[in-house]
Amino acid sequence: MNVLISHMLLGLSLAAPIGPINAAQMERGIRSGFLHAWLIGLGGVLADCIFMILVYFGVIHFLGIPFMQTFLWLFGFFVLTYMGFESIANAKKTAARAGSGKEAAVKSLAAGFFMSLFNPLSILFWLGIYGSVLADMVAKYEAREVLLYSAAVLGGIMLWDVFMALLASSFRRLLTPRLLAAISVASGLSLIGFGVYFGLEAYEALFG
Repeated sequence: MNVLISHMLLGLSLAAPIGPINAAQMERGIRSGFLHAWLIGLGGVLADCIFMILVYFGVIHFLGIPFMQTFLWLFGFFVLTYMGFESIANAKKTAARAGSGKEAAVKSLAAGFFMSLFNPLSILFWLGIYGSVLADMVAKYEAREVLLYSAAVLGGIMLWDVFMALLASSFRRLLTPRLLAAISVASGLSLIGFGVYFGLEAYEALFG
């Protein structure tokens, strides 16, 4: 039980630092409510599951090729920058609390999925931290236990996603329209900031 809890705490600690997914959850939760914020996180978890499988089978080392890394930096730049500008453009809708029933849920799910799937920082985590954790688990435990403890890591991530969705949707109900719009703009700027960082990394890889 202690091992299970420790792996769940690992998932929590990995999801908690402010990153593109958290910023997107905050913006989408304020604009469209709990469900859309949670779906952003769920999309990220689905991408994490893919990374987990790739790490298990050793395929993720393919992503260490310089060409693939540059492609991922560039794709991350375009996705995050686009979402950031979209967040700023929708600030007035957020302030009016409009759009909660107009936006397709699948759009939020897909946004979280692709943000995480093409986030080089996520790949570095799964290749580095989880790869080390997995190697340790494989050496100590049977396959069934490895699967259980890996699920605990994902469970911790999903727990944080629920917390973020609750927090964002609570802000939506409690804050004034002007503050809601300001938070939406701040979230958009945060996403653009991450996008610019990815773009600079791509530039460094190409021309550095």
